[in-house]
Amino acid sequence: MSKAKGKVLDEHGATVSYNWLADFMYAGMDGAISAFAVVAGVKGASLSPSIVLILGFASLFAGGFSMAVGKFSSDKAKLEQYEKIEKVEFEHLEEKPHGEIKEVREIMAGYGFKGKDLDRATDIITADPKKWVDLMMRNEFHMTKEHITPWKGGVATFVSYILIGFIPLFGYVFGPAMSLSADKVFLLACFSTLAALFVVGTIKAKFTARNWILSGLETAFIGGCAAVIAYAVGYLLKGLAGGVI
Repeated sequence: MSKAKGKVLDEHGATVSYNWLADFMYAGMDGAISAFAVVAGVKGASLSPSIVLILGFASLFAGGFSMAVGKFSSDKAKLEQYEKIEKVEFEHLEEKPHGEIKEVREIMAGYGFKGKDLDRATDIITADPKKWVDLMMRNEFHMTKEHITPWKGGVATFVSYILIGFIPLFGYVFGPAMSLSADKVFLLACFSTLAALFVVGTIKAKFTARNWILSGLETAFIGGCAAVIAYAVGYLLKGLAGGVI
């Protein structure tokens, strides 16, 4: 793995594209569930639908910003940690090469190399300091830096959180233009959000060995549970306030 003019290249010299799908999916799921919880909580408290827009958009943009900054900071920290350990490994090549060569032999032996093949594989790896350190980083520290681009991760997270998180609020924004009652707008928010979460869950199955239908249902179920909890809290708080809210 190397870099050329700011691009990450694989061992064949091909450009490695940033894998934004995972960031987009998880941020979108969190955005939709958070906004859906706001909608359900306001409904449970029997507050004005306009409150949904105020709290919903405030939560949407603040949450999206928080997640994006968190993603950026996390990825940046990973890169900094990688570079720190990588620097130490390069120093070890200079200070104690025999011990590092021994570690390479142990790693290659773990891949099934024996005898002359093991000697040759070790010689090939240790002839290039960059490949040598890369092997150590992957096998000794289980660290890589492919697909880690802090600003891209932050942007993908923010955009997904806002786009998918807007789905529960869609009816409250456009409902009046469609002459929908408050109850119908809430039902629209419920069905559209659960459908969106189901789709996100099916995409999530791409990263696991799970059945896509079960993954979709599970994600929708989680969102539904969050909404039920928010609705119950809103209802209880309304009762405790004696209907003043």
